[in-house]
Amino acid sequence: MPSLDDFAAGKLADLERQSLRRSLVPTTRTDSIWVEREGRRLLSFSCNDYLGLTQHPELKAAAVEAIERHGVGAGASRLVTGDHPLYADLEVRIARMKGTAAACVFGSGYLANTGVAQALLGRDDLILIDELAHSSLWTGARLSRAQVHAFRHNDTAHVETLLGEHRSDYKYTLIITESVFSMDGDRAPLDELGTLANRSSAWLMADDAHDLDMTTPRPNVPLRIGTMSKALGGYGGFLAASQPVIDLMRNRARTMIYSTGLPPSVLASTLAALDLIEREPNLTAAPLAKARAFTRLTNLPEAQSAIVPVVVGEAQAALDASRLLEDEGFLVVAIRPPTVPEGTARLRLTFSAAHPDAEVERLARVVREKILKH
Repeated sequence: MPSLDDFAAGKLADLERQSLRRSLVPTTRTDSIWVEREGRRLLSFSCNDYLGLTQHPELKAAAVEAIERHGVGAGASRLVTGDHPLYADLEVRIARMKGTAAACVFGSGYLANTGVAQALLGRDDLILIDELAHSSLWTGARLSRAQVHAFRHNDTAHVETLLGEHRSDYKYTLIITESVFSMDGDRAPLDELGTLANRSSAWLMADDAHDLDMTTPRPNVPLRIGTMSKALGGYGGFLAASQPVIDLMRNRARTMIYSTGLPPSVLASTLAALDLIEREPNLTAAPLAKARAFTRLTNLPEAQSAIVPVVVGEAQAALDASRLLEDEGFLVVAIRPPTVPEGTARLRLTFSAAHPDAEVERLARVVREKILKH
């Protein structure tokens, strides 16, 4: 019987042989798009700070003021002593933004994704989930103990087939997808999925974490999960839904009930972010415009979101492409299995409202001439 250390070392060696071993690299973000890594200053196209708000002076000022007034931590879970009054303000604002009756804030997007399904379903129920849905959505589906079936990516005909084969065998059914997929940047057919869900007395849940179309009402999507850690520049996750559903979350969602509340500074900075977006509604359109400029210059399919994948195939090829871009002054991290399917390792580029157009053009030229030509 090998020791625990021998077991771990063997697993790490296997990952190394497949170019799949990961390591943490100290990286200092000097502003919303520039980083310092291993002594070099790099322009990052790997961050989800789509609107450049993590370093915005209004958000920082709101956070500092909240710390001075309320301290650093929440002290307990929301249901004990950690439900700061700022939570109520924030949840009202999120619900208004999403066009729902209510909202519930979780400690992170991961906690929201793992907590909602298990609060709604159990062993006698059914979940249909897009095969490329985020790992946290898969975790939540499995933790629910419902019967789980994957449907082919964005394939509504396959969803319809699975509903026909299985829906009548279960009491409740949940369809899970992402509105914008985090690794491919494409959009889910939410209208069609919503129609199928309504026709089959099922519920549709969409993860809006990477969707910058924040204020479009979606009446056919009764469960809308989101995050405050990407476009909103802070931290935390949420569910926007009806008032009864939100009340149920506060009684059944274990990832909310048994987690310490978010620091008041995070709540305050998110409120400041919502203020800014309401004042500058055109801000959310900028990342998509820059992504589309990039895909136009590289002859890639037109971007559907701020995320553009450049699929290179094998893991080592993705690592080599990432190092090539680093030599050119760009930080673009290689994404490898199991995050993406075997044979689809890639560069995942994310575009921010803060990226200079000239640098987007330079990145496109390097990718076109030194990566895509192969």
